[in-house]
Order: sequence, then structure tokens, then C-alpha cells
Amino acid sequence: MAADDLLDAPATWGATMTAVGRFELAPVRLDRDLALVHRWMNDPAVAAFWELAGPLSTTESHLRAQLDGDGRSAPCLGVLNGTPVGYWEIYRADLDPLARHYPARPHDTGIHLLIGDASHRGRGLGSILLAAVADLILDRRLFCTRVVAEPDMRNTPSVAAFLSAGFRRADEVDLPGKRAALMIRDRPHPRLS
Repeated sequence: MAADDLLDAPATWGATMTAVGRFELAPVRLDRDLALVHRWMNDPAVAAFWELAGPLSTTESHLRAQLDGDGRSAPCLGVLNGTPVGYWEIYRADLDPLARHYPARPHDTGIHLLIGDASHRGRGLGSILLAAVADLILDRRLFCTRVVAEPDMRNTPSVAAFLSAGFRRADEVDLPGKRAALMIRDRPHPRLS
């Protein structure tokens, strides 16, 4: 199976319209995006939960591991109306160590995200974009029946954003370095008519 097949090529999913404008996931390119992602990772509010603050080489190593990996995780920029506003990782949760902590289903797809600049936080943008990305995943990954995430329990704004985006809090799990809220958004069942 080709690496792109593991996630059904997020780079090809295209844009979607949201209440705040046109949104799309753009694959991270080190030559273009490293400095921006590094700046975001060194924001104290982000660093508290991502634990990737430090020199440029720390961010580069994190991104390169995914870019050169087996396709289980795709690092992307979230681009709103042509402007990068956040960093996203779309990953195969069923192939991730997370799967040992909950009853994973084949093709479960996970989300990690951060909203980059502080000016974009605390306004509901995260909830809108989380809902849009979950919709994209469920629309483009036909065998995926649910989207999962595991924000740190201490990151109450993130947990609230997932809840507002239609996720439910299914459990609490102990992961390396954090106690996480297991958030799940199920594919809606088709209507019977």
C-alpha cells in the first residue's frame, strides 16, 4: 500500500467553505513553512501542550519524521482565505500507539491541531475549523467511520472546541506526558426514508 493510501491523500481533499471563509489543508513544505511552524511551536500557550519549543532543529525533526515516515501522519497548514492560521496533523489513529488506549476501529483518523497566532484564539475559530476538517475526513475517507482526538485534559479551550465541533468526550486516557480527553466524532448514520 502506498503511503498516500494510508490517509487517502489529504493534499487532494480540496477546500471547503466555512462560516469564516474558504478553508483548506495544505501539506507542510519545510522550505516554505518551517519558520512559521517553529514560531507557533515557541508560543508559550502552544508550547505548554505541544512540548516542541526550542531551536529550529526541534521543529524540523518533528516535521521531517512525518514527511519521511510511512504515511501514517500528514503534517498540514490550515489555510483560511489564503492565510495560514494553524498547524494540523491528520493521522491514522488505528495505526498509532493511541489505539492501545481505546477500542480502535479500522481507518479511525486522528487530528492534532494548534491555532497559530494568539489573535485567532478564543473567538470560536478552532471549533469551526475542527468541524470543517472532521467533515473533510468523513467525506474523503470513505472507510473511516469516526474522527478521534486526544487533547490534554488541562487544555480546556481545546476540549471545549472539540465539543463545539460535534465531538463527544468518550473517555479519559493516560498517554505519555498527559492525561487526555478521548474525543470522538462519529460518521452520521444515513437517513432511512
